[in-house]
Amino acid sequence: MFTMILLFLLLNIPLLVANCIYPRCFWRMKQNGNKDGNWRTGCVFFITSVQWPVEKEYFSDIFNIQIHTEQHKYALALVFSIYEINRNPDLLPNMSLIFKFLADTCDCESQLNSVIHSSLQSHTILPNYICEEFTNCLMALTGLNWATTVKLHIIVNHFISQQFLQLTYGPFYPVLSDNEKFPCLHQMSSDDRSLALALVSFIIHFSWNWIGLAISDNDQGVQFLSYLKSEMEKSTVCFAFVNMIPVNLHLYMSRAEMYYNRIMTSSTNVVIIYGDTDSTLAVSFTMWESRGIQKIWVTTSKWDVTPSTKDFTFDNVYGTFALGQHHGEISGFKNFVQTLNPFKHSDEFLVTLEWMHFNCEVSDSTCKTLKTCSSSHSLEWLKKHTFDMAFIEWSYDIYNAVYAFAHALHEVIFQQFDTLHKNNVKENYSCKKLCSFLKKMSFTNPVGDRVNMNQRDKLQEEYDIFYIWNFPQGLGLKVKTGMFSSYFPSGQQLHLSEDKIEWVTGSTQMLTSVCSADCGPGFRKSVKDGMAACCFHCKPCPENEISNETNVDLCVQCQEDHYANTEQNHCIPKAVVFLSYEEPLGMALSLISLCFSAFTIVVLGVIVKHHSTPIVKANNRTLTYILLVSLIFCFLCPLLFIGHPNSATCILQQITFGVVFTVSVSTVLAKTITVILAFKVTASRRMMKYFLVSRVSNYIIPICTLIQVIVCAVWLEASPPSVDIDARSEHSHIIIVCHKGSVNAFYYVLGYLATLAFGSFTLAFFSRNLPGAFNEAKSITFSMLVFCSVWVTFIPVYHSTKGKIMVAVEIFCTLASSAGMLGFIFIPKCYTILFRPDQNSFEMIRVKSSSRVQIS
Repeated sequence: MFTMILLFLLLNIPLLVANCIYPRCFWRMKQNGNKDGNWRTGCVFFITSVQWPVEKEYFSDIFNIQIHTEQHKYALALVFSIYEINRNPDLLPNMSLIFKFLADTCDCESQLNSVIHSSLQSHTILPNYICEEFTNCLMALTGLNWATTVKLHIIVNHFISQQFLQLTYGPFYPVLSDNEKFPCLHQMSSDDRSLALALVSFIIHFSWNWIGLAISDNDQGVQFLSYLKSEMEKSTVCFAFVNMIPVNLHLYMSRAEMYYNRIMTSSTNVVIIYGDTDSTLAVSFTMWESRGIQKIWVTTSKWDVTPSTKDFTFDNVYGTFALGQHHGEISGFKNFVQTLNPFKHSDEFLVTLEWMHFNCEVSDSTCKTLKTCSSSHSLEWLKKHTFDMAFIEWSYDIYNAVYAFAHALHEVIFQQFDTLHKNNVKENYSCKKLCSFLKKMSFTNPVGDRVNMNQRDKLQEEYDIFYIWNFPQGLGLKVKTGMFSSYFPSGQQLHLSEDKIEWVTGSTQMLTSVCSADCGPGFRKSVKDGMAACCFHCKPCPENEISNETNVDLCVQCQEDHYANTEQNHCIPKAVVFLSYEEPLGMALSLISLCFSAFTIVVLGVIVKHHSTPIVKANNRTLTYILLVSLIFCFLCPLLFIGHPNSATCILQQITFGVVFTVSVSTVLAKTITVILAFKVTASRRMMKYFLVSRVSNYIIPICTLIQVIVCAVWLEASPPSVDIDARSEHSHIIIVCHKGSVNAFYYVLGYLATLAFGSFTLAFFSRNLPGAFNEAKSITFSMLVFCSVWVTFIPVYHSTKGKIMVAVEIFCTLASSAGMLGFIFIPKCYTILFRPDQNSFEMIRVKSSSRVQIS
């Protein structure tokens, strides 16, 4: 029990504090709530016509009723509209409009009960007992919520034998737009779809996407929330929070601190306020402003938050933006209000006739002074303190509703006059006829705006955008900064003059209101799980992808011939790379190739010059010439690998390599077999002697070469080599190389060469110890060992490299294997021919041969 009492006291602390600090505001909260703690709604006015002009001060009743200041605005708008119509000789001639208040307050429930009670007492309206026909139609102009409007419609239609004409001002309710259920009920307001679009367009203009919303928890608020959500989802704008303020005062007070903490802890800088100005939402808004919440408020024009006195100051340095229905200026209204003399009827009216939402600026001393003031002095006070007398949205709806009723009545009367003129029969107008005319009524009001009563054909609203400067000491300034019109193309509907927006501090820098900082170029958005679409992480673009705009969802892949720069915001064309003659590696390899070719030519020249010497004769001159010529081509073959590849060079380099090396290795094999045959010939072996004499070993070269040519022909037929443009192996380069076509065919060529080389190596190895001064077996053994070692090493190295390095590896292996054969086979011979001629003689051959025979 003690805990419950303590909790109750804690919940009542905000009420006690508010009562102490702002006693009149707190009193107003209690004054405007009914016994259930629910906030009151609009008034009910009854309008009808009389057949003579009204000369009396028929609008004096407005000063004798005690209603809230907010309702005085609507009452004055009604009075001015009727005042203007009754003085218009072209509209309703010889007829005047009058209105009636039937209750002491603007409490809708009290008004309904008052209407029924007074009618029953006067016996003018009794259920099922109405026999007389009415000569005119009564119009009810109401500003109630939809539930009370429906209740009024049902009650009146059950008590009155004819249809009842009803026009509503205030919020638009979709449930009341059913023509079958409510055939003679017209809503002056349009739905707030266009307002939601205007708000979202305004938000997008400042690049905001993280917005707070405080809205009344009623049907009107829920409907507007659905409109706003729909428009925000189209433009990726999210709610930071949504405060659904209960209409019930007691329920609101139990949650007020929660709503305050939610708006204080939110990271958003922009909050939309939508709802009735005479509601618990208004209490919340006043409390938030008074506690110094620094936010940009965005409201509708009926939330006139301009301060009006030094007694209450707003500390918000960012001011408020208000969107109001666009309409022309109603001339004469300000003068009409200022020339009224309220003290002729009730001096209490002047105390309540002010235009702020909460009357905290009128102190008790001021009220006492006003009671003793003269009429002229009071009028001067009114002119000084009534700052904004412009029509707000619902006042403008009342203005148009009265004119719509007058125009419909005008049409009915003239139709009856025409009927009377033709048939001489008098016919009274009825609500049914008025309702029929009103449904399709379209007219231009005195302001110049077009008014269409057909709800389906209503034009979309246009909105003026105001910026309200709040200065210290209660000074305020309301400035029109722009306009929204849905008639313009998308993207051009909003027009703002940002030079008119300036904070109290003098800064013109607009605040940002985003959930997450923008992802700049080079990054993409990554939406957080369970969070709104406006909240995201920024992640760098994947490799070779870019983003050159902010807040992109996906990065764009660069084309194959482009690559992403380090900032990943631009694609750069890739440099074309191939082993060219101009670069150092290509230049070095081509120079080595030419040098070895020249050196081989020199060796061939030495051999040819000394062709008659014993060392040349002993090693088969024909095979020697063939081997040297083939080696020249082997050294020149790498030149086909250098330079910009094309289809011809790609085919030639592989085919030339295979055929030329096959000739070289098969020649070495033929020389090896020749050496073996020369030392193995005896008298009893006539067959071997025949092979040696008949030069059968020379046929080895064409046979082996023919086999390789067949392999190459199959290779070219099946899958020939071609140019390969590799744009993926290296980040910033396009590598142009020759693709092998069929890799298996390439390895068949290498395998065949390896088989010939291994056969030559085996035969030479086993014949290395044969006698003879010029035995080449040892030289061939070492040359084939180098050849096999080079190409065995080539395979793993070749597969571990890419691009021009891979080409350079193949060139190096070609030069190394060719140099091995040239060096081990011919360098010793040239050395002997050039530098040891004494050993290049038949006598020396005999000596060496005899010594070897004796040793063996």
